[in-house]
Amino acid sequence: MKSRRRSWIGLLFLLPALTVFGLFQWYPIFNNFLLAFQEYTPGMESTWIGFDNYVAVLGDERFYTALQNTFVYVGICLVIGFFVPIAVAIAISLLRRGKGFLRLAVYVPNIIPAIATYIIWGWIFNPQFGLLNQIGGWFGAEPLQWLVDKNLVLVSLALMGTWAGFGSTAVLYMASLTSISAEMYEAAELEGAGAWQRIRSITLPSLAPTISLMFILQLLATFQILQEPFVMTAGGPNDASLSVMLLSYQYAFNNVEFGKAGALGSLLFLMLMGLSFYYVRKSGLAEKKGA
Repeated sequence: MKSRRRSWIGLLFLLPALTVFGLFQWYPIFNNFLLAFQEYTPGMESTWIGFDNYVAVLGDERFYTALQNTFVYVGICLVIGFFVPIAVAIAISLLRRGKGFLRLAVYVPNIIPAIATYIIWGWIFNPQFGLLNQIGGWFGAEPLQWLVDKNLVLVSLALMGTWAGFGSTAVLYMASLTSISAEMYEAAELEGAGAWQRIRSITLPSLAPTISLMFILQLLATFQILQEPFVMTAGGPNDASLSVMLLSYQYAFNNVEFGKAGALGSLLFLMLMGLSFYYVRKSGLAEKKGA
């Protein structure tokens, strides 16, 4: 009886969190799936139209442009941003002094308000007096149109996103590094292993579970890119930075086609859920968690 009573008490403590999670997470997702099968205009009666919204989205050329841009952006972020937090965390862990200051320094971009981040990077990308073009000018490079050139805009957004978000990931890697026994490093050093050998043989294998988890989390986050192109480029130039989420926003609030927005959101949700399930099964995260 006591154990059953404790279970009910535990559930009561969880009830507020479950209620908030259900109202603000699962209910919108469920409602979005219903909206995808309707023609809906705010303030008017909704009409059930079946799969017409999905057909319309899949027949829209901009959908394939947005999908391609999103995949390219994700690829750039993985190339630029995935390894940066790992390298930064390992480098800081190897230092003898100043670890506390550097941990704070790498985390600072995460606590800067988004609007301030966009203002800062708007100045950095400025083609006339921006920091990047000034640095390039020291080496004789011509000024670049970072946010206007269709070949550079996604790289620019990826640079900004990496700078803004890598700090929190690096802190997680640093926390994982503290769980590695110092005796393993001492033993390897006594056997003559250099710094790179210790990193390759001890550090990276120990970080493998965290790396696997952060990989799928970064994949999911970058696929849902919205704020950066919305604020910095509005999807331009000529849809070169149009993302799937931005296209969904434009369907809903520019074209007042909430059904198409719901259909596109549902497609993205199903794709990311399938990708997550496949990665977790193949990477063995589920088995490691169960173990």
